[in-house]
Amino acid sequence: MLRKYSFIIIFGVIIFFNSCKSSTEVDPVSIGFSQCINQDIWRMSMNHEMTVEASLHPRVKLTIYNANRKVKKQIQDIEKMIQDKKDIIIVSPFESDSIVPVIEKAVLKGIPVIVVDRKVNTSNYTAHIGADNIEVGRIAAKHIVSLSKGKANVVEIKGNSSTSPGFERNLGFRQILDKYPGVKVVTMEAKRDELVLDDFLKILNNFPNINYIYAYNDEIAYQTWMVLKKRGLEKSIKIIGVDGLNGPNGGLQLVQEGILEATVLYPTGAAEAIKLALKIANKEIVPKNNKLNTILIDSLNANIMSNQFDRITIQQSDIEQQQKVIKSQEKKYVSQNNLLKLLTFLLVIVLGLAIYSIYSRIMISRKKQELEETNKKIKHQRNEIKKFSNELKQSNEARLNFFTGLSHEFKTPLTLILSSVESLESEFKNKGIAINKEINLMYNNSRRLLRLINQLLDYRKTEDQKFTLRASQTNLLDFSKGIVSDFDREAKKKNIDFSLSTNNENLEVYIDRNLMDKVYFNLLSNAFKFTPENGKISISIKEDRENNVVHIHFKDSGIGIPEKEIDQVFNAFYQGSNNYRNSSGIGLHLSKSFIDLHKGSIEVVSKNGAEFIITLPLGKEHLDEKSIVKEAALDYVHQSDYLDSEVIQKKEPQHNEDRYSILYIEDNKDLLDFVSNKFSTEYTFFTSDGTNAVEYALELIPDIIICDLNLPELNGFQICEKLKKDLRTSHIPTIILTSSDDQDSYLQALDSGADVFLTKPFNLKVLAQSIKALLFNREKLRYYYTNNIINIEEGTFGVTEQDFLKKLNELIEKNLDNSAYTVEDLAKNLAISRVQLYRKVKAILGISISDHINNIRLEKSKEFLKKSDLTISEIAYAVGFSTPNYFSTSFKNKFGISPKEYKIK
Repeated sequence: MLRKYSFIIIFGVIIFFNSCKSSTEVDPVSIGFSQCINQDIWRMSMNHEMTVEASLHPRVKLTIYNANRKVKKQIQDIEKMIQDKKDIIIVSPFESDSIVPVIEKAVLKGIPVIVVDRKVNTSNYTAHIGADNIEVGRIAAKHIVSLSKGKANVVEIKGNSSTSPGFERNLGFRQILDKYPGVKVVTMEAKRDELVLDDFLKILNNFPNINYIYAYNDEIAYQTWMVLKKRGLEKSIKIIGVDGLNGPNGGLQLVQEGILEATVLYPTGAAEAIKLALKIANKEIVPKNNKLNTILIDSLNANIMSNQFDRITIQQSDIEQQQKVIKSQEKKYVSQNNLLKLLTFLLVIVLGLAIYSIYSRIMISRKKQELEETNKKIKHQRNEIKKFSNELKQSNEARLNFFTGLSHEFKTPLTLILSSVESLESEFKNKGIAINKEINLMYNNSRRLLRLINQLLDYRKTEDQKFTLRASQTNLLDFSKGIVSDFDREAKKKNIDFSLSTNNENLEVYIDRNLMDKVYFNLLSNAFKFTPENGKISISIKEDRENNVVHIHFKDSGIGIPEKEIDQVFNAFYQGSNNYRNSSGIGLHLSKSFIDLHKGSIEVVSKNGAEFIITLPLGKEHLDEKSIVKEAALDYVHQSDYLDSEVIQKKEPQHNEDRYSILYIEDNKDLLDFVSNKFSTEYTFFTSDGTNAVEYALELIPDIIICDLNLPELNGFQICEKLKKDLRTSHIPTIILTSSDDQDSYLQALDSGADVFLTKPFNLKVLAQSIKALLFNREKLRYYYTNNIINIEEGTFGVTEQDFLKKLNELIEKNLDNSAYTVEDLAKNLAISRVQLYRKVKAILGISISDHINNIRLEKSKEFLKKSDLTISEIAYAVGFSTPNYFSTSFKNKFGISPKEYKIK
């Protein structure tokens, strides 16, 4: 009895001490900030803002390290943060290159790194936050152009080019001013963010009539003003700086006092960096690049900006005071809360002892115990049934997914086979002998289907345990060379570094060559399938004499396997979440089964690619005597069973302005080359494997787009939807090809804006006729419009094209009397490039944009000739022609009659 009471008291004490912890206690987030410069107003402001923002989050523990312009010191600070195992490291780099290794080291150690303000020459960091320095330079340049109306003498005092702000601000500044020949620019470089007086005085002496000075920051701008003031030039030369800090000697105050003409606000990003760090600590997904907004501050908005900054400063001060009060109240709360818990604990002890005393006097009846045991058994049985039901459901779902994936795999080879047969029929009729490529294509895809069927049979055998091992003594290096040679052509085609190495060329093992052959081909086919061009694949055979085993390493630099899915790799029907290719999902499962028959093991490691390691025992003692044979016939698997064979040579598209252009997006190389080969004689044919397909389409602006549904990045519906919503490509007819023939897929294709929906295996003649029909309909619309230039009927074109043409005609008519209004001006008003405007108008109307503008002007002139009393010369100028003679010539060429004759008629 005493022991039981003691147990309750000890249990209560444990509960009490656990409950005495502060209710506000949470896991802290340790953040280290490496500041590159500490004697700078802007940097001091950054440190202050970061400290204030960190104080708003009790869990944040912020430590600031100042490097004071010393690269070695900054590297040492970051190394210390790595050693201290900071949760997150924030870095404001001094230089772009020198600290790259230590940043990459931190990321490799699993510590997220946020780069603030300046950039580094690596993408191996978690996130970057800062203002767009190129845009800062552009804003300053645009302001100078606006004030000077494109004619000025400008001195640019740029920052150190080894830092990203110094380089990018200069780049943005030049991008704008290089467009204005009237703006003359002289550039000098500041040293350590300070004005080089001698260089500046030389420019003042040698470069007279200076109108503007653009300085890298406000501090340099102020130094420049001091020099100009001594020479009495501070009134005649306007200075533009960068930073726009509030406070004494800040850029905002300098603008208010008239010292600076303007300054470009360059936010520190300190508070945003702390918020971004907390999101990363909370496992939230954050953007790689985070740009801060910036604006120009001049005399028009300086007072407003100053008031806003003052209010923010007051609010920050109030927040700091409130934080102190809150911490004081928290201490009082914790003390009172602990006292209350102590009293509650004592009360619980008393109640517990009383309840235990009562409970000890009550005897539980035997019948109740039997009922509880029965109830437990029933619950256990119910849980077992439920568990079995879930397993059965998952198994059925996996098999359904398997056969769905398998059906998709069948359809593309079947498409090629059927299309090849159709092509052979035409070849026999017309050419007679040009059929070798189609026969090879049919042969290789037939072998693919055979491999899929064989895998099904092998899987069935492993399920029924009907495989019999027939192991024979084999030189492992020679065996491996025989298989590796079959993949040499694929390695050369993709420019992959493919190698085989061993530490014992004479190593003999007992293996079933047929089964091990299938293991090799499964692993190598996966490696080639998921390794990009210019990648690396290696096979390493390493004898381990100490453990009497051999390790065979298959390593690639492909997409790898998600860490959380490593344990599922060898499960039947497994498909990786990062695998966008349809597959049966039983290859690795079969490989493991074959290795198990050899009493070996296979494991996988995924880091910068995937590495499969096969371990086989040496000798034959581990095998049953019945499974050992003297020599075994090897039924090699053909390489084309696994890899895309290059049976049709790809033809480069012939650029012919008179032919329609087609973009075909398909990730199956055989089908891509086959269709390209069939249509390239009639059309200018472009191809894409699905990567960057939208960008490629925007670059080409083709007449027709043919798109497969299942692609490695965006699917066909997503690509079609993006292109139809884009003004530059909304007019292009789109054909979607897919293995899915259900009604939902058809409706989704219509929703995405597709014009034609064809299912695989498709008929080549149907595809050709679909293309011709779409082009014919587009030509009818062109013909209609060329005869109805100004009036566009509702529903004539698609909504996007109709809006585009209306806006186009409105802009032309608005500037009809302006002969200086160019195609470049029109493109700028439409927010697209001149080339894209030309291609868009050419695709919709079949004429150039210049011809379209002239047609509208001439149509408008006909109205003036019939309905107004203006002279022919006045009408010529009214519709935008530079001279009456040019107008008369154009009118007669268009309508076959002179303006004078038309007016009299």
